Amino acid sequence: MLAATGRPAAQPRVAGDQLTLLLSLVPYLIDQGRVTVSEVAEHFGLTPERVRGLVSLIALSGIPGETHQYLHGDLFDILWDEFENNDRIVLTHQVAIDDSPRFSAREAAALIAGLQYLSALPHNTDTDAIASLMAKLTRGASAPPTQVAVAQRDAGTTRDIVQTSLSTGMQVEFDYLNARGGQEHRLVDPLRIESVDSDWYLRGWCHLREAVRTFRLDRMSSPRVTAAPRSTHPADLLLPDTLFQASAEDIDVRLELATAALPLLADYHPERSEPIGSGARTRTTLRVAHAHALKRLVTGLAGIVTVLEPAESRAVVADWAAAGLAQYSGNESTSEEG
Repeated sequence: MLAATGRPAAQPRVAGDQLTLLLSLVPYLIDQGRVTVSEVAEHFGLTPERVRGLVSLIALSGIPGETHQYLHGDLFDILWDEFENNDRIVLTHQVAIDDSPRFSAREAAALIAGLQYLSALPHNTDTDAIASLMAKLTRGASAPPTQVAVAQRDAGTTRDIVQTSLSTGMQVEFDYLNARGGQEHRLVDPLRIESVDSDWYLRGWCHLREAVRTFRLDRMSSPRVTAAPRSTHPADLLLPDTLFQASAEDIDVRLELATAALPLLADYHPERSEPIGSGARTRTTLRVAHAHALKRLVTGLAGIVTVLEPAESRAVVADWAAAGLAQYSGNESTSEEG
């Protein structure tokens, strides 16, 4: 009968909730240093009475010492006068927390760099959570992390204009530098803005091509939101899951790379992939709009991919790499020989 009422079954859930709260509360108190009961209650969405009960429970928690008994130094402790007289929580002794693994300075710096990139995404610019997490990583690392700054390739103006056109439902127009180096004026019904690595793209209906096209924001110039609303398109107009789509004018390029790196080419729709020898390396075919488009691909996967054919594509990539190498002083002879 008791089982039918659900009361005994509820106890593990309550105990689990209590443990979860304690595991969240202790790091919070350590991070804050000195905090009032009301501030803790507001942060965790609890009543002040519940907070006081949890704090009292913390003082009874710890790890038994060598005697396998809970002595004074084996338990958490607080400033009881502050707690009882001023309703303020100050931890004075903590157990086992200092022994937990911490991020190294290098690991913390890498995570902070990633968070800086996330903070630049449109949906994250109005939140304080990322900044708070970066501050915690800085304080909690085993040593002060190296100061890093993630450079944004797009200053934000073009992205802001495109984002405005999306939110207002208006057309956007701009001059666009295509893969062949030609400049064209485009009028686009924006459908989506997204990023791949550090590059931002607009996907929309291009009135010049009368089809869905993908545009890199850093190739746009003089963008502006027009006064014309976005056109109405058929209900069956769907954006493909992948960012890049093939066209009849594309050329086939044969590449070789490590098999483990093959997923890096997923957005390019690799075809006719064939393992070589033991399978550690793979040869595959990509369709690209122009041989010059390989420059960006090779830059992003430097040392990973090798262009096999056609010969024109190999020559374009080789000439581009040699020109880049020649920019470094003392390497002119190397570039001529290679």
